[in-house]
Amino acid sequence: MMHVTPALKRALSLAALFALGGTAVAAHDMWIEPSGFKPVIGRTVGFRLRVGQDFQGDPLPRDPKLIEKFIVVDGATTTPVVGRDGADPAGLMRVAAPGLFVVGYHSKPSPVVLQAPKFNEYLNEEGLEAVAALRAKRGETNAEAREVFVRCAKSLLLAGPADATQQDRVLGLPLELVADRNPYLLTTGQSLGVRLIYGDKPLAGALVVALNQRDPLARVAARSDKAGHVTLKLTQPGPWLIKAVHMIPAPAGSDSEWASYWASLTFELGDPSPRAMTSMPSVR
Repeated sequence: MMHVTPALKRALSLAALFALGGTAVAAHDMWIEPSGFKPVIGRTVGFRLRVGQDFQGDPLPRDPKLIEKFIVVDGATTTPVVGRDGADPAGLMRVAAPGLFVVGYHSKPSPVVLQAPKFNEYLNEEGLEAVAALRAKRGETNAEAREVFVRCAKSLLLAGPADATQQDRVLGLPLELVADRNPYLLTTGQSLGVRLIYGDKPLAGALVVALNQRDPLARVAARSDKAGHVTLKLTQPGPWLIKAVHMIPAPAGSDSEWASYWASLTFELGDPSPRAMTSMPSVR
């Protein structure tokens, strides 16, 4: 009898969820989790795609049918992220020089049908009260929802020393989180300003949430202002995930009722302790 490891069990469960039309994974976060947020120059870093909740996720192997854009920006250079179909990590990059690397993943739209309790629950969790109110006005609160969703994930990696000239970049994702400054210059307890952009314009009133992987239940959240801006206090060292969701009525003639866009941004905040754990080793 084959021994089913916990990792294999999670992978089989995720595959089963996709086979059922993605109903359970549609309302889950998606993010980029590099093999090391501070890769060594001359080594190769792997970009793992993860789908889950509370900054704990299952692998999302590379699938060319899902990828609209998968790039890395280094200074003025934009390069496609290469990888082997079906592989985890979903992408690889050799670090040739120091700098701040901005990795971006934009998925193609995926349809999903959610039963009313599940859909209403995630509207509440993601701060989408306006959608819930519109469904109530239409008398649809207890009706299933047909949705098409798009993933818009980013990650910031630093090779070599950090400096103030290194900046996050706007990659042109449908919904995008952009850090105001290089997060690798921050220490525990400082705040990071983040802009939320939708369709090349600031998105106001969206719930933006930050989670630390070491203590994901201790969340920091704020609503974006008229400039699409929030300020989030980074209370702990370690990997951080900042996320936001935007939903609109699907275009007329669409097979879906709603269109959602899921943005994420990951990076690592250094541990001030001299005994801090180093980043995970890079993929050779």
